[in-house]
Amino acid sequence: VTLGVRGTLSCLDAATGRKLWRKDDFPGAWPRFFASSSPIVANGLCIAQLGGSGNGAIVAYDLPTGNEKWKWTGDAPGYASPVLMNVAGVSLIVTETEKNIVALSAADGKVLWEAPFAPQGMAYNAATPIVDGQTLIYCGQGRGAKAVKIEKQGDSVAAKELWSNAENAVQFNTPVLKSGLLFGLSQRGNFFCINARNGQTAWTDSTGGRGGFGSIVDAGSVLLALTPKSQLIAFEPSDKEYKELASIKVADTQTYAYPVVAGNRVYVKDQDSVILWTLE
Repeated sequence: VTLGVRGTLSCLDAATGRKLWRKDDFPGAWPRFFASSSPIVANGLCIAQLGGSGNGAIVAYDLPTGNEKWKWTGDAPGYASPVLMNVAGVSLIVTETEKNIVALSAADGKVLWEAPFAPQGMAYNAATPIVDGQTLIYCGQGRGAKAVKIEKQGDSVAAKELWSNAENAVQFNTPVLKSGLLFGLSQRGNFFCINARNGQTAWTDSTGGRGGFGSIVDAGSVLLALTPKSQLIAFEPSDKEYKELASIKVADTQTYAYPVVAGNRVYVKDQDSVILWTLE
């Protein structure tokens, strides 16, 4: 399943590439910087944020047929991707929309929890929420990082705030949760580490100059960060201090896409090509 930059949702046969169905339910409507959210496949459904400001929705389609199963029109789409969360046997679809963070019933699209999370100034909701059991962590530039515990309450769910960290936040990348620690790259290009249990900042590296469009991925024993200047940085996943292990120029042009790690292979996409590197 793919979601094009202008909001066209397509389902293809993985073996043959044959188009099974395609949806363009919001023609001419997409976010200011085009669609960047990824659809999610769960419980036989394909669920995606579609449309643009003033004309958008979260829509669920039957995966085999493409028939619409439900639609939530409470807010326009954000740039973040939806994630699946299970609370007391209830499947939730959680995502940052244009101005809120919402939890919908995966079965019928009913709103089970919603909280205001409107961006400030030139900020956007682009960081995908992080699920850790019943804990939900979400971030946004100018609003810091927050953690809530989602619990079942009657026919709905309720959220209890666990912590809020206003010191560090991300804009276009999603932090990595590893061993109870949250690692991110701020809009100013600084790496940071937050204790995900209490929300306290463990450390912030203020070297800067990396650009806020970078990304971090978990590569097992190390974390890999790719900056927009095509610098691949390996550092330790520690709460003691920032410790850089290596820094390598991996492309000739700017890199905005996430690197893809498969075993010891790292795939990097710049503006002209896809490049394969290996970790030794």
